[in-house]
Amino acid sequence: MSQALFWATVVAGFIYAVTPGPAFLAVFALAAQHGRGAGARFLFGHLAGDLLWGALALAAIVGVNQIGPALFDALGVGCGLYLIYLGCKAAFSRGGGEPAIIGSLRPIRAGLLFGVTNPKSYPVSLAVFTALTVRYAAEIDWSAAPALMGAAVIGFFLGYIVVLFWAGLPLVRRFFLRHGRVVTRVVGVMFILFGAKSLVDAGRSVASRA
Repeated sequence: MSQALFWATVVAGFIYAVTPGPAFLAVFALAAQHGRGAGARFLFGHLAGDLLWGALALAAIVGVNQIGPALFDALGVGCGLYLIYLGCKAAFSRGGGEPAIIGSLRPIRAGLLFGVTNPKSYPVSLAVFTALTVRYAAEIDWSAAPALMGAAVIGFFLGYIVVLFWAGLPLVRRFFLRHGRVVTRVVGVMFILFGAKSLVDAGRSVASRA
């Protein structure tokens, strides 16, 4: 594998990790209320999902047929329902006391579950990795797969460092602490919208094959 392909994959992993979304906001909210350590634990759990979706994206780039539309549709439904559940808990949390930051009690478990069930992960990872590595398609085969995943993981960790750095800045933390209830509800609404989109996409896919 050439150095150009290696660094292109690192950059792709980095861009994927810092792409704004519900998980991105969840890390900022956790860091604001509980410090960078809580955000880091969330991202540690989220790494499992990044590895899963990144591996599927790289497999698709290599040219492997997707596992099958029915399985992805079922996964999409599960993703949607889980995200709507989390979103409702955050968006409709009662006033008074500290805001119910998503994942605040068990950040590693929350990060793990959200990383694996995040509906944006596969299409976003596929788009990012494809855009930055397609010019090196001739070099990409199964023998290069371990090195590609290693490069992607380096990119993931570099992205995590940047996200945690910004999330832990005093100005950012003060903003999230001052407006924590509003931010939590906004994040909750985003979770619900992402979940609804996952359900709609799965329904359209099933309908197109009917």
